[in-house]
Amino acid sequence: MSNLDRQAALAVCGGRGFVVAEPVRELLSPRRVQLGESTQVRRLLPNLGRRMVGAWAFVDHYGPDDIADEPGMQVPPHPHMGLQTVSWLHEGEVLHRDSTGSLQTIRPRELGLMTSGRAISHSEESPRPHARFLHGAQLWVALPDAHRHVEPHFQHHAELPLVTAPGLTATVILGTLDGAASPGTTYSPLVGADLALTAGTETNLPLDPDFEYAVLSMSGEAHVDGVPVLPGSMLYLGCGRTELPLRAVSDAGLMLLGGEPFEEEIVMWWNFVGRTDEEIRQAREDWMSGSRFGEVKGYDGDRLGAPEVPATQLKARGRVR
Repeated sequence: MSNLDRQAALAVCGGRGFVVAEPVRELLSPRRVQLGESTQVRRLLPNLGRRMVGAWAFVDHYGPDDIADEPGMQVPPHPHMGLQTVSWLHEGEVLHRDSTGSLQTIRPRELGLMTSGRAISHSEESPRPHARFLHGAQLWVALPDAHRHVEPHFQHHAELPLVTAPGLTATVILGTLDGAASPGTTYSPLVGADLALTAGTETNLPLDPDFEYAVLSMSGEAHVDGVPVLPGSMLYLGCGRTELPLRAVSDAGLMLLGGEPFEEEIVMWWNFVGRTDEEIRQAREDWMSGSRFGEVKGYDGDRLGAPEVPATQLKARGRVR
């Protein structure tokens, strides 16, 4: 998914200096962003105060939207570099096309994982015809310097491992949770998991104390370490936890995001993750000139133009504002 802001802001992320080294409860509110013609998203990362959770650098939550009489998601071809995109659905379908030739319909609880590496372009759209409701999340993972120039590729995994307890089913999207490992390729220690809780459930989820964590609420009402978390909000939890208390007031859907604090400072502008001003400006020039990022074949429409890069120099800074 693209950042479609026409006035793309600079996001300064990374660096361990601002990682909370102990458990905290920091509730993050979303910023509403229009995505294409008919999809509005709630942007949780980058946030006004916190830019990253481990290597997770971008989180959009959308829906549930009734798109029975709407085109649904329509995101034209656009570029990425230096990151992975994670498509995750609770309802609906998304048709993914990219410049490596991948063509894949992603359905609920299936992993669509695109590694941009040095450069890729892709489009995302609701199929025609499509399901009535669309509900999901789009996330980015920043690639560490040693791997950010890998060859671009796409993975689709319809079957993912589960961790279960009474009233809880956790689908391991990326990384490892309680000994269950996702087949998705990762380049830094992290975890992403979908948590389905039935009403009245009280349980503790095992965590890695070296990771920092956050929980995104997708649906229902749940208390995370005693804090009510409602759909479209995210609770940042810091580090130093060996378990996470969960209580479901109603049937609820959550996403657990975590990882080792990302050591590197990065520059994230528009749909690019880099390290220097020069890299970002060159990437924009390459996209606008039609080089490097390839062609998305089969999409019915024009590709997306890039906004203007700010006149001031883009600098990699810390992970909080």
